[in-house]
Amino acid sequence: MSIFLLDSLVVFLFVEVVLLLLMSVSMFVVLKILRYWDFEASTTFQYGLEKRNYLVNTIIIFTISVKIILFILFIKSLDDLSPLVPGAMCATGVIGVNIYGNILLVYKIFILFLLGAWMIVNKLDLMSKKFTYLRKKYYLFVVIFILLSIEFILEILYFSNISLETPVFCCSVIFVVENLPFGLEVIDIVKIFYLIFISIILSNYFKKSSMSFMLNVLFLFIAYYCVTYYFGTYIYEQPNHKCPFCMLQKDYHYIGYLIWSTLFIGVYCGISPYIVYSLIDVDKKSLLKYNTIFLTLFVLACSYFVCSFYIRNGVFL
Repeated sequence: MSIFLLDSLVVFLFVEVVLLLLMSVSMFVVLKILRYWDFEASTTFQYGLEKRNYLVNTIIIFTISVKIILFILFIKSLDDLSPLVPGAMCATGVIGVNIYGNILLVYKIFILFLLGAWMIVNKLDLMSKKFTYLRKKYYLFVVIFILLSIEFILEILYFSNISLETPVFCCSVIFVVENLPFGLEVIDIVKIFYLIFISIILSNYFKKSSMSFMLNVLFLFIAYYCVTYYFGTYIYEQPNHKCPFCMLQKDYHYIGYLIWSTLFIGVYCGISPYIVYSLIDVDKKSLLKYNTIFLTLFVLACSYFVCSFYIRNGVFL
């Protein structure tokens, strides 16, 4: 059986092609706007460019919205492939089936953060009376278009190189304690996790966007290991079950979507103010309060499973 006959994968790739075509059309118009835009001109040509500017904005915003949904569909496609790949029990085995999988996953998350930053710059541009940030947001779009094109190539390379004959390792083999960064123990990762979280709360309180940016990037890295190697075991209620993907399944009431979405949204709100300021010199520190809210929800959700298990059983795993 070919993996390209899988319904979720067919839908995923079809939508990706449609979005890439829409972005290509937008790219053509964007290059024209960048070359000829002159807001001070009162010509018919300039008026036409302004109308095209609003059309392109609509297309790009639609594309970005769908890309977020597609990321979820991408994860679902990996789960749907797990019964077909020998040895794979969930998306973990499928994502590691070749050299492109983990690169593609990290790449997609990076692009989502970049798309989010573009949305903020675009909103500020549309709110300004003279399209103050038009050129900068479209230069950023050119970079994003190139990155999205590379992403599509990576997707084709990844899916076309999935073998249905070669066995892969499951999560119980992949996520062993020896793989923790810097030779740290699990309890050390947990301590660093809470320490960074408290530091983020304090930096947000004092509105230090550059400090918040660095702490959030580090927190995303540490949180991944903490959820996979510690909090996840309390969700599964099995000390040897370490996996970032299984918690997304029905057996665990899809709790993984709450955990990972609050983490990603929170980190996005924490790094965006510094990125936007670096791009257009505009202070968006108001986003830091949402960083605090979403990361607090994330930490509370993770901590709940540990406390709940201890209250019910009187011991820690």
